Amino acid sequence: MAVYKVTVATGDMVEAGTNNSISITLVGSYGESRQTTVSFLFLPGKERSLSVRCGQDLGPIVLIRLHKWRLFLEDAWFCKDVRVTAPNGTLYRFPCYQWLEGVTTVEVREGSGKKLVDDKLQILKEHRRQELAARQEAYRWKNFAQGWPRCLSVDSIFELDSNIQFSRIRANNFTGFLIFQGASHFLSGFLLRRTSWNSLDEMRTVFSRTQGRDIGRCL
Repeated sequence: MAVYKVTVATGDMVEAGTNNSISITLVGSYGESRQTTVSFLFLPGKERSLSVRCGQDLGPIVLIRLHKWRLFLEDAWFCKDVRVTAPNGTLYRFPCYQWLEGVTTVEVREGSGKKLVDDKLQILKEHRRQELAARQEAYRWKNFAQGWPRCLSVDSIFELDSNIQFSRIRANNFTGFLIFQGASHFLSGFLLRRTSWNSLDEMRTVFSRTQGRDIGRCL
């Protein structure tokens, strides 16, 4: 029996965790494992470790499948990465960095960079073909008006997959940070200053500079 050590990491942003069921399948050059449950609870920034037992050595691990099942309510999950340690000690890394929503299965290739000619296995060729087809479907173009550059063929960003949208969570955090910093400098400037302002222009200069630095740190 071959035993593989698997570590699954959740992203550290707000709402990245889930209470839906997550399971994994290891796919190697010689075969694949059974679907194995990882956990029913994932917390932001945390990792889950488990052992996947197989009847035989799978050979080099070329990709993994992450399966997400909705138990009661939909609860999206952001997977950061997966690490697999083979029985011989070889470590395989699978960078994911994407949201899994609904009942879905996502295939993630091993993290080493490879060209099309490097894909010797049929399963890798098929994975690349499906990935290309998905990109072509997601990024369709249309003409907005005669003489204008073409644009994405959607009426709203909410029609796009969540992995293509600019993160609403990140946008909310960004806005909240600016409001907090702006209020902090406002109070510091008016409540902690021991001398009077010389002019309104001096106040505008001080606060415009502090806000500019805050925006730079956010970006």
